[in-house]
Formats: sequence, C-alpha cells, structure tokens
Amino acid sequence: MRKVLPILTLFLFAIALFLPLSEPQTVESQAATEALTTDMDAKTDDLFNNFGIKGTPIEECVNEPVPPTARGNGRFEDNKAIFSERETIEDGLGPTYNGAACVECHQSVDVGAFSQEMEFRAGHITNGAFVDAPGGQLIHVRATDSDIVEHISTAETVKAFRITTSTLGDGFVEAIANDTLQNNVAAQPAAQRGTLTAVPVTEANNTLRIGRFGWKAQQASLLSFAGDAYLNEMGITSKFDGFGGRSSNAADAGTHENPASTAEGVVNVTFPSPFDPVQDPEDDGGDVLAFADFMAATRAPGRQNPIPAAASAGDPLFTSVGCAVCHTRTFTTAAPGTSINGGAFTVPAALGNKIIHPFSDFALHNIGTGDGIVQNAGQGSANMLRTAPLWGIRARNRFMHEGLNVTIFDTIQLHAGQATTARNNFNSLTATQQNNLIAFVLSL
Repeated sequence: MRKVLPILTLFLFAIALFLPLSEPQTVESQAATEALTTDMDAKTDDLFNNFGIKGTPIEECVNEPVPPTARGNGRFEDNKAIFSERETIEDGLGPTYNGAACVECHQSVDVGAFSQEMEFRAGHITNGAFVDAPGGQLIHVRATDSDIVEHISTAETVKAFRITTSTLGDGFVEAIANDTLQNNVAAQPAAQRGTLTAVPVTEANNTLRIGRFGWKAQQASLLSFAGDAYLNEMGITSKFDGFGGRSSNAADAGTHENPASTAEGVVNVTFPSPFDPVQDPEDDGGDVLAFADFMAATRAPGRQNPIPAAASAGDPLFTSVGCAVCHTRTFTTAAPGTSINGGAFTVPAALGNKIIHPFSDFALHNIGTGDGIVQNAGQGSANMLRTAPLWGIRARNRFMHEGLNVTIFDTIQLHAGQATTARNNFNSLTATQQNNLIAFVLSL
C-alpha cells in the first residue's frame, strides 16, 4: 500500500491538471461517451471499468487482499477478492444470515452478477397497514446455532421471496444525478409514471437521495447498499450498516445485530449474547468499502455479440409496444467532479459523462406483481417494485422478483396495472413479432 498510494496520488494529480478551474460549466460541455461493457463471459478478463487501480489477481496463499481506507483508493483485484471471500464465525458471520459471501448471491455468469439465491420477507396487516414480522421483515434462512433458526407463525400473512439482482455496472447507476431520474419520470405518461423515493445515505449523516438499488429502490449509494447487505445478508456489523436508521456518524453505529425471530419468540443475539462471540462493530468498514468499490468499478453488462437478426427486428418493437416507458433504454451519468451521495462521493472520470443502457427507470411501479412488503417508501408502496434493469438479463433464466417465471413470454403476461397497455400491445403482435421482441430482450 505504501507504493500504491503515492502512485495513485500522482495519477489523481495528473487528472486534476486537465480539469478546468470552473469545473461544472466546462466539464458538462464535454461529449459523453459510451460506458465500458463486459461481454458477460467469465473466461474474459473484462470487468474493470478504470475506476481506481486494477492491481493483480490475489493469490491467498501468497498475499492477503488489502481493503481501501476511503472510496476509490484501493485496488480492484483486492476488492474483488474481498467480495468473493467466505466469512466465518470468527469474522462475525451470523448469528442469523443468508449467505457467507457476497459472491454467493452475485456470481452468474461472473463475479458481481446474478444468482438463483433468494431472500424471504414477511409481515402482516394491522388496520390496513403492513407491519413487519416480530424481529423484522427479513427472515434469514441460515444461522450459526439451531436454537435461533428463524421461523414465522401463521399470523404473518404477507410473505414474499425475492431473487438477488446483478450489481454489474452499478457504479454508473450510482453516478446518475437525481434530476436526471426525476426528469425521466416526469416525461412518462401519467398512467405509467413511476414513483421515485428519497432514501437516507448512511455515510452522509442520512442525507436524502433518490433511491436506485434493491427491489424497492431502498438504497441510493453503493456504500449504504453494501453496509446494509453485510448486516442483513451476512450478519456482520459495521458503521455503515444503517441498523435502525442510524447514520455512520451515530455513536452506536455498527453495534446492533438483527434479532432472531424463532419459534419461541424474538431472541436478542447481539454480542455478548451466547450466540455472538464477536464484539461489534465486527467490520471496521474496510470490507464494506471494498464491496462498494468493487461494484463501482465493474463494467456495464454489454449486448450479445453478434446481435441475432431476430433481436434487431425486435428492437423497435420494444419501444412501440410501450416496454421502454418504464424500461428506460439510456441514461447519461453526471459529469466528473460532481458531488453526489450527500457530498460523500465525487463522480470520477471513469464513471462520469458515461452513456449507459440499463433498461430501467429505477422507479417504483405497480404492475400487479407487488409483494406487499413496505420498506422506505411508505404504505402506498406495498405493491410497488423497482423496474428491473434488463441489461445482462440473458445471463439469467428465472425472472420477476420471486424468480418463479422461466420464460420472457410468461413474464410479460404477468404484467398488469401500470403495464397493462404494454402487455396488451405485445399480445396484439403477430407470433413472429412477439418472438422477435423476446429475442431482443434476451440479447440484452
């Protein structure tokens, strides 16, 4: 690290020399360029998008990965190794958890992408409002002790599975300005208009920003997203975990485990309980920074290459039937030097002024498939879900939030509510046109 940091400093200084003094006006005038993409082939070394330093692959028997100490000052290969390594009880794993490594839920077809893993959430309705199950709505599937394996009772009538999402290209998504998302939604027809949610940025003293990550768009920054997942999916506490709505500046940040919802009732498992031998916070923040920067440094999922003729024929149909109203084809990220995440992060050159094609508006919609779960957006969002980004969708064969649909045709048929018009328009196409549109989706 002693050698890397001076080199990084010189690199950043060299970049600064080329930036004009009046950055916002001049940088905005620079022409936007297409974001780097990955071919979605694990045999190809093409994940790195030039955010930070790439480094060399980690051989754990030779050298341990070194986490960053701040956003952007680590090495991609080190961060990738930390993203991939399995946690143990000694690291703070559990006591209740869903996975032992980020890569367990984000690996197909390459590190950071999709998986077949699902999480389970539950609650009930009281006076017409959704209420979390005792101990919390997230019901973990694993535990380090059989006495605290989580169960729900028949009182929890709202139950939902959610399949994990890809994180590839999420650094570009983080770099989309709030007003860009707002302007896009404002231009949608009233009947299809999405709902954007302002959510707290944990590392910025809970400053609000437009959410864009997660099935409910419940996170706005990759650091908040990573800290939340480290706690809620692996049971490892850090100052970035956001437990109970705490910011990373809170005096007791990173000192609370999720309670266990057992058959006998809710059990407190926070250290020094019999179930948790590791003092909190269990991570000093380095791993969370590594997770965030790994995701930020991944390329966007690229198109199938070569693009099949049927997919080319289906391309204009995707727009004409109305799919592109919510599955927004293109965004341009904020300019390099733009302050985002409540001032906690500055858009770097590798992520700024980049044209991306996520095929999502990152807004909540009610298309008749909502899971009934309420997170950050209030009771009115119970049956809303974030528009699923379609980039890279060809790399998965389980669709919608529950992952229970296995064909694009059947997935389209489930679209109702705000997506009824698009579904009906699709059904009015000829069989050949429908197949071409499906081929287009599976080329993304």
